[in-house]
Amino acid sequence: MEKAKKILKDVFGYDSFRHLQQEIIQNILNKNDSLVIMPTGGGKSLCYQIPALIFDGLTIVISPLISLMRDQVEQLRQLGVNAALLNSSLSQDVYRVNYESVKTGKAKLLYLAPESLAKEEITSLLKSLRLDCITVDEAHCISEWGHDFRKDYRQLGILRKNFPSSVCIGLTATATPRVQDDVMKNLNMIQPKKFVASFNRENLFLQVLPKRDAFEQTMDFLKGHKNQSGIIYCFSRKQVDSLHEDLSYLGYSTKPYHAGLSDEERNKNQDLFIKDEVEIIIATIAFGMGINKSNVRFVIHYDLPKNIESYYQEIGRSGRDGLRADCLLLFSYADISKINYFIDQKEDELEMLSAKAHLNAMVKYAESDICRRNTLINYFGESYQIEYCGMCDNCLAEEKEMVDITIPAQKLLSTVKRTGEIFGANYIIDVLLGEESDRIFSNGHQKLPVYAIGNEYDKKQWHTFVNQFIRKEILVRELEFGSLKLTKKSYDVLLKKEKVLGFIKESKAITKKLKFSVKSGDQSYDNELFELLRKKRKEIAEENGIPPYVIFTDKTLTQMAKHYPQDDSSLLGISGVGINKLESYGNVFLSVIKRYCFQKNIQIYHPGKKTTSISRQRLKNNSDLRYTLVSESFNKGASIEELAEEYKVKLPTIISYLERYVNEGKKVRIEGLTQRISLSKEKYAKVFEAFRVEGTSMLSNIYEKFNNEVSYEDLHLLRIIYSVARDI
Repeated sequence: MEKAKKILKDVFGYDSFRHLQQEIIQNILNKNDSLVIMPTGGGKSLCYQIPALIFDGLTIVISPLISLMRDQVEQLRQLGVNAALLNSSLSQDVYRVNYESVKTGKAKLLYLAPESLAKEEITSLLKSLRLDCITVDEAHCISEWGHDFRKDYRQLGILRKNFPSSVCIGLTATATPRVQDDVMKNLNMIQPKKFVASFNRENLFLQVLPKRDAFEQTMDFLKGHKNQSGIIYCFSRKQVDSLHEDLSYLGYSTKPYHAGLSDEERNKNQDLFIKDEVEIIIATIAFGMGINKSNVRFVIHYDLPKNIESYYQEIGRSGRDGLRADCLLLFSYADISKINYFIDQKEDELEMLSAKAHLNAMVKYAESDICRRNTLINYFGESYQIEYCGMCDNCLAEEKEMVDITIPAQKLLSTVKRTGEIFGANYIIDVLLGEESDRIFSNGHQKLPVYAIGNEYDKKQWHTFVNQFIRKEILVRELEFGSLKLTKKSYDVLLKKEKVLGFIKESKAITKKLKFSVKSGDQSYDNELFELLRKKRKEIAEENGIPPYVIFTDKTLTQMAKHYPQDDSSLLGISGVGINKLESYGNVFLSVIKRYCFQKNIQIYHPGKKTTSISRQRLKNNSDLRYTLVSESFNKGASIEELAEEYKVKLPTIISYLERYVNEGKKVRIEGLTQRISLSKEKYAKVFEAFRVEGTSMLSNIYEKFNNEVSYEDLHLLRIIYSVARDI
């Protein structure tokens, strides 16, 4: 575990393990099979990535989505970890390079899709290697009782039998106790140990609103989340396209995502969202499994999800950095009818009953008037007895003053009874309001004594009453057709044996920032500096063609904006800053922080954390000296390519070392740089003139000025040459 802790700090930049991580890693290192149920953003990946860096052999990771694999491999490579993926999306050249990396033992982790295991080439490759660990991500997909069953996952049990000396790990964010047992059985696990972390995501604010005008309600919500990244889930492709068009017309940065789009367009839209080029993705449930984007600040469910598992996974895609995220569900009984229609099309009766049970649980959650977490977390088999979480609409609603609504309750219940308990809420409310509809007249209900006795309230208020009465079990709504029916409590109210307390006005979406004391969600930071750091992160991400959060998460940037680190040692004390990222990006971000502190005359103090003596020695060896050693070797005649190979880093990293060396007033040989640049002398001169006029700090401005005709690599090299030549 000492080695695991060292990797945790030096590679991943964290000082301590989260809950259960250390126990899970120890169990895996002991070669004991493990099932890990941990919420999205809870740190599942580290549980197998750290053992993979300790094992002598290969760790394979089975993942259901190509985008997820690509994302995780890129993040690992940014950390200096040699990881590879093999799938159909790769070009032949890239596939061959990755294949050789695995075959020669350079790659410690190999990401595969489940269908790849059926290929002879892959099975032969695995048999030729020492396979220490088999990791199955999204393991609930193997269970027919799960909400996302995939047939390709069924063959994974055979893989476990073929490699009996390998340890097997199953990971998932959502699995009921029944699904957990099914996963362990189908993966052929040997005496597995089960680790179940709490399903409670404290930083997610949960809210359910009756759906009245979904578009207006969404607009109201978005006004409180300007310039933030979010996901809106819709039931149908048609709704996705319509909402995308309407929001785009109003100036919102959105893209659609659903199965009706081509693979190319879906992938493009997803990449734009991941790279913060688009703020809002509007999607069906086809979007998001395993997306590691850490700065999603909200999730809106425009329509009711089919089950709690899907809902929990989808809201879990927000707030992965530990900062607050808002989750809004718009709930209507019309959505239940839509879902029921598709459930009724199922031919398998058992499958149909299972789907209806899942839907009933989802409706129960939406209708609940107790703490949302109580209903949600207990569904997954975890005992959660806290009555007030302070981070859901129901808990905050308890602060409102309730009034006596017995009379409107009696009016509504009487109307339900006199119309035969066969009509839905809309019809009952129309009768109460005295609507002159053909349907009411054909039924003769305009002659009832309850007709038009509810005009003191409008339609919205009556719907608010209906929802409250259902939560209080004064009414029940039949799920199949939505008809309202009386209960035993109904008669107590009608006979004046029981008083009803409630609210007359319906709740509005809560968008303001609440006081938020969750440890991982500390927001007391310098927002102006945070925005500067975020801008710099975006610039670097664009230069390297990677998502911004792969460089640093929002949480890491907020800590920088809180503690104002001034040197390598204090920056290494920031959570999420490991040695490889310090070497790659530390100098750039420190420059932004130092410049800001100087301009604002800010007194500096460092984070309370101190680096361990081991990390400090490693820092001296690998960071303080490496860029100097690289630059000196370059001056002695080594090429940039040779240095990248020697130090096992990418070419841009070597160039950044040279930049850092030059920024300290030292010189590097220009001929070793110019031979990499294919620009004409005239173009050289124009770039240097642009540097003279606009400065050299913002390369993105220069890049745009030349209409993308000069690459970022050339600009970096030219900036070094310009700095050296200017000082001669």
